[in-house]
Amino acid sequence: MGTRGAVATSQPLATMAGMEMLWAGGNAVDAAVATAIALTVVEPTCNGIGSDAFALIWDGQLHGLNASGKSPQSLTLEEFAGLDTVPKTGWRSVTVPGAVSAWRALWERWGSLPFEQLFAPAIRYAEEGFPVSPVTSIAWKLAEKVFLPLKGAEFVPFQQLFFPNNRAPVAGEIWHSQVHAETLREIAATGGESFYRGKLAESIANFAANTGGYLTASDLALHQAEWVTPISTNYRGITVWELPPNTQGIATLIALNILSGFDLSQEERESAQSYHLQIEAMKLACADLHKYVADERFLQVPPSELLSLDYAASRRSLIGEKAIAIASPGLPKGGTVYLAAADDELMVSFIQSNYQGFGSGIIPEGTGISLQNRGYGFTLEPGHANQLAPGKRPLHTIIPGFLTKDNQPIGPFGVMGGSMQPQGHLQVVVNLVDYGMNPQAALDAPRWRFVSDAKVLLESTVAEDVWKSLQQRHHDVRQHPANLFSPKNFFGRGQIIFRHNQLLVAASEPRTDGIAVAW
Repeated sequence: MGTRGAVATSQPLATMAGMEMLWAGGNAVDAAVATAIALTVVEPTCNGIGSDAFALIWDGQLHGLNASGKSPQSLTLEEFAGLDTVPKTGWRSVTVPGAVSAWRALWERWGSLPFEQLFAPAIRYAEEGFPVSPVTSIAWKLAEKVFLPLKGAEFVPFQQLFFPNNRAPVAGEIWHSQVHAETLREIAATGGESFYRGKLAESIANFAANTGGYLTASDLALHQAEWVTPISTNYRGITVWELPPNTQGIATLIALNILSGFDLSQEERESAQSYHLQIEAMKLACADLHKYVADERFLQVPPSELLSLDYAASRRSLIGEKAIAIASPGLPKGGTVYLAAADDELMVSFIQSNYQGFGSGIIPEGTGISLQNRGYGFTLEPGHANQLAPGKRPLHTIIPGFLTKDNQPIGPFGVMGGSMQPQGHLQVVVNLVDYGMNPQAALDAPRWRFVSDAKVLLESTVAEDVWKSLQQRHHDVRQHPANLFSPKNFFGRGQIIFRHNQLLVAASEPRTDGIAVAW
């Protein structure tokens, strides 16, 4: 807890990068951007310079930023002949990276320190090296079997940089990357211009052309981060904010609208009934998410219809005492890093990601720019709103969250982790609102994760009588370890910073390496 500023991230060195900016006289946006840049170095298993990014910023009102990139203009469905899904690796999974444009857009609007100063900690970590943290080392080790077997010239720079000596670094081992440092200096010196219309853009486009890729200089030059209007719902007096499609944040709001018709406070937090109602609400929301959500220019159903309270009531009526075996979408009428930063005026909810861990497995030679595989978020289903097309944004898993009450900020929150993200948002909000937990307790509490059909993962910390009762309700329950050294973290990794009068309360959960710092 503190009064002047706070930063919470999934990696302690990144948190300290943000605090450096606050101690230097910068504001929360300076801190958030410096933290995001540092995360591309110290947690490369989840994000990189070639990531996408989204943000919610409070400066007296809430602003939304969608910096996600589009698919290459030359990437057509003909390139996927004979495939059922977009490949997870390689050039067909690559979309235009948007993170650099997000850093620039946020700094231009609110930054108070020189843009180049925000890069100093990340460049220092890249040049001098840093000890790989425990959870990151686990993810890095798991990535060996994905990326080391890949064949082709496009994968060689990636393999050489991230797997020196043909292996992942272990926890505590010092890892550094001079090419990261040089690229970050170039971005800093040009205000990000080089990445989209200069030397770095040329390097990306040339490497694509030489190795069978689709990204061109034109694709990069056309990219723009966009200011968007956040969407929200009121859940028992608290306004929960998300970004509109192409993100999956709307799923959280749909599920909360469904849950609003049940009085969860009358159910014990660790009870089968509370778990059951939350899981079923999320299950129905996910059915709508995967049917209707896409690039906003291609939506077939507007968000307002999906967020209608009448529609929520109709979906709520489908919830019974037993698990819904397979949830169908309704018919309404008509790997990732998350960080939070705050000071006494600004509050920032920021998220960036390469999507599937390290992303596509491609780094343009000599750049350290690990390109995301966001194209994997598209479907190839004919006629689907999220069907791949040239120059289109895919459905995005990464979502920053924010809470307000009576038009006053409570603060930013987020839970990273693929399809766990809207589910994590839902559980954090329920913990805070229905069960009166403080931010740290809300993050620490046992979690569930809806997978598909009736399949549900439960953390091993969930009481035995709860999971047995859920099985009796026809949930297909699987248990997994909750500790941070589990080989796979199924349950997300979150951070929160809330304002209580003049006090800032920051939290970072135990499922990751992270830390929250306030002063």
